[in-house]
Amino acid sequence: MKTNAIFLSLALMVMGVLSTQAQTLKIGYTNTDYILSKLPEAKQIESDLKTHRDQLGAQLRSKQEEFERKYQSFVDGQATMTDVVRTDVQTELQALQDSIQKFASEAEKSMQNKQIQLLAPVYEKIDGGIKEVAQEQGFSHVFAHGVLLFATKDNDISDLVLAKLGVETSPTN
Repeated sequence: MKTNAIFLSLALMVMGVLSTQAQTLKIGYTNTDYILSKLPEAKQIESDLKTHRDQLGAQLRSKQEEFERKYQSFVDGQATMTDVVRTDVQTELQALQDSIQKFASEAEKSMQNKQIQLLAPVYEKIDGGIKEVAQEQGFSHVFAHGVLLFATKDNDISDLVLAKLGVETSPTN
């Protein structure tokens, strides 16, 4: 009961603040993924990420092929191996398998770091464009990256941001 009273009081306060500031409140939103997809840098970033992913994939396949060769050699020759040699080869195979798993994990982290490294300057550029458009158009708030349950298209400033960044868009986008 007490929680409901506190919630009601807070809601009334927020409504009061919003009603007194309604004249200066202008809210817009933008889709940064859409903006990113339209920037010329996006294709280069995608290409760089694909190259990096392909290089890591080739290294991983090479390690896996080496493991498979050594494992097959072990399977084929284990009948003639002494216990000491068999144990040594099994230890080596386990170490190779651990190395492959570690490499796969590090490759995933490397891909994430590469993506962050390539996207950070572009997102800074997008952020700057959003801020400029918001100031020029008189927006008091602009949503991006957040959850937006409803908005009309006329409050979407994505195309304005693209124009500010020098990217032309077609009217059907």
